[in-house]
Amino acid sequence: MTDIEHADRPDQFSAVHRMVGGVRVVTVEGEIDHTVRELLSSALLSGCGAEPPSRIVVDLSGVTFMDSSGINVLIAASQQVAGAQGWLRIAGAQGPVLRVLAMVGVDALIPCHPTVEQALNA
Repeated sequence: MTDIEHADRPDQFSAVHRMVGGVRVVTVEGEIDHTVRELLSSALLSGCGAEPPSRIVVDLSGVTFMDSSGINVLIAASQQVAGAQGWLRIAGAQGPVLRVLAMVGVDALIPCHPTVEQALNA
C-alpha cells in the first residue's frame, strides 16, 4: 500500500492505492484541483513494477471537490489503460463531484459505480 499526500496541504488531498485481485484500487480523499493533478496521475498510473496497472478502480467517496484538472487526469488515465486493453472505473463519487462527472459526460466515458465492490465486480 502506498500513500501520497500533498505536502503543503496534507489535510486536503491524499491518495492510497492497494491491489485487489490484480486491480489497483486508488482511494482518494480531499480536494482535486490543478495543484494535485500530478499526484493523482502518479497514484493512478505509476507502476508497482516495470509496467503501469491496466485495471484501476478510483474510489472518490472521500473527495469533496474536483475541478477540470481532475477530470482531465481521469480521462487521460482511462485512455492510457484502454490502450493496454485495460479499464478504469470510478466508485463512490458523491454529491457535487458526481454532478460534475455527469455534467461534463465523464460518466458516459468511464463507468461510475456506487461502491468499490460494485466497480470491482462489474
